[in-house]
Amino acid sequence: MNDTTRTTTRDAVQSPHTPLPEYYRDEADHQRYLRRIFDETASDYDRIERVLALGTGPRYRRMALQRAGLRAGDKVVDVGIGTGLVAREALSIIGSTGSLVGVDPSPGMLGQVSLPGVQLKVGRAEQLPCEDNSADFLSMGYALRHVSDVGQTFAEFHRVLRPGGRLVILEISRAESSFGNALLKAYMRTLVPVIARVVARERGTSELWRYYWDTIEACIAPAQVVAALQAAGFADVKRHKEVGIFSEYTAVKPA
Repeated sequence: MNDTTRTTTRDAVQSPHTPLPEYYRDEADHQRYLRRIFDETASDYDRIERVLALGTGPRYRRMALQRAGLRAGDKVVDVGIGTGLVAREALSIIGSTGSLVGVDPSPGMLGQVSLPGVQLKVGRAEQLPCEDNSADFLSMGYALRHVSDVGQTFAEFHRVLRPGGRLVILEISRAESSFGNALLKAYMRTLVPVIARVVARERGTSELWRYYWDTIEACIAPAQVVAALQAAGFADVKRHKEVGIFSEYTAVKPA
C-alpha cells in the first residue's frame, strides 16, 4: 500500500483526547484556541520550562534523541518545534553536515526560535509543508496532544520520512498508579500554574499549563498511540518510559 492509498483509506478522525469544553467548543474553535494560547505565551515558554524541569530538560531531550537513533549528518524535521527546545539538542547531534526543518502552527512560537541554520515553516502536523521521502529523522516533542487527527498526523510522518527513516515522539503520559497520577495532577494542575503566575510575564501562561495537564489526563492510552503508528505503516514501534511518565515512542519507516 502506498502513502496516498493509506491516507485516503484511513478510518474516521482519531482525536488525541476527548473534547475539552472548558477551553473550546468545536474543532475550529480548538485550532483558534491553540493558536492564541501559544502565540500569547511564547515569550514565557522557555523560562517556565527551565523552572519546571530543574534544568534537566536539555540532557533528557538529547538522550531521548540518541536512544531513537538520531545520527550525525541526518536531515531532520522537527514537528511542533515550538521555541526550539528539542531542535537545539538535535542540532548538537547532527552537526554541521546535517540539516533541520522546524514546523509549527504558531508564528509566536517560531518567533522565539534562535537557532542558526534552521529552516522554519508555519504548518500543522496533519499537513506538513515537506516533500515526500525527504527526512532521515522526524521528531515531535510534547505536541501530539495538540493535533486534531492522530492517524492523519502519523500518515504525514510516514510520507515525509525516507524508507529506513526513524521517528521519535516525546510525550508526558498519565502515571500508571492512581497515587502517582494524583501527585502528577496536583503538580501540573495546581502547583505549576502558581509557579507560572509568579515567573511569567504574560497572563495566559498559567492557563496554558493547566491546559497541558487536562490534555495529558484526557489523552488516548500509550497502547493506542503504538497501534496508530503501526496502522500508519511503521515498523519496530516501541514505547520507552522514563520516571514512569515520560514516554518516548520510536518507529521506523520500512525500507
